[in-house]
Amino acid sequence: MAFTLTSPSFEAGGAIPRRFTCDGADLSPALAWEGAPATAAAFALIVDDPDARGFVHWVAYNLAGSVAGRLAEGAAAAPGAPAQGRNDFGRIGYGGPCPPSGTHRYVFTLLALARPLSLPGAPSAAQVRSAAREVTIGEAVLGGTYTRRR
Repeated sequence: MAFTLTSPSFEAGGAIPRRFTCDGADLSPALAWEGAPATAAAFALIVDDPDARGFVHWVAYNLAGSVAGRLAEGAAAAPGAPAQGRNDFGRIGYGGPCPPSGTHRYVFTLLALARPLSLPGAPSAAQVRSAAREVTIGEAVLGGTYTRRR
């Protein structure tokens, strides 16, 4: 089985609903994965916008390792939220799509890790990627789009 990342909140490659953006409730969408390597001890999640030079919307790391798993809608702000880093809005946690104009793409990348990451404080996406480089044993990607209507 392939390592896949999906969302019951939006279809792969489809529009991300307003409730998960700065124009709505700004909740993190529900995510689910399956087919992760059996040796995955932890996961790291990075959400960015390649149309805005890789602007980072969410950094979460040391999610529990399992072949299949999920994050509930709003998990970024819920009690028991995963360890989270600083996004490019300058905040810890999730910041939803908020393009200045046009349609932007958003990429949710889930890294399966051979061991949890030892990172102090609220690391940036670059720090998580650097720490994960040597221990990444799998990767699953989910994309979506958002267009602001004014």
